Amino acid sequence: MSSDLSDLYQQVILDHNRRPRNRGRIPAANRSAHGDNPSCGDQCDVFLRLDGDRIADISFEGSGCAISMASASLMTTQLKGKSAQEAAGLYEQFHRIVTEGKEPEEMSDLGAFAGVHAFPARIKCATLSWHAALNALRGDTAPATTESHTD
Repeated sequence: MSSDLSDLYQQVILDHNRRPRNRGRIPAANRSAHGDNPSCGDQCDVFLRLDGDRIADISFEGSGCAISMASASLMTTQLKGKSAQEAAGLYEQFHRIVTEGKEPEEMSDLGAFAGVHAFPARIKCATLSWHAALNALRGDTAPATTESHTD
């Protein structure tokens, strides 16, 4: 990865951490899920308003490190308007990015998290909100915990 691209990606993460998108509870949410990362204390609640199987609206609340909060913010911008199947596909792409450092085939802000693979403990931070969102999509009310996933 070039230095310029690395700097751009770092700016994307910093921007989403400082100015999170879609933060706060959606009043009309019809699904929600909680995520917990006990190894570092990150907490994330994801709220969805589904229209059929499409995510009409999505938001999050939580606290945690910059990687966790930036990932939650970026996730909401990526999943809004997507079907459950499209959301699962985006998660798989994101998971490859953070675990293998593989940048997306198309230019995407998700690539900002490619450097996370070099810090295995941070992978759980980056994926926490995604696990909570997938639980909410499935209607699974059990908290998503990074200890039950093999990230």
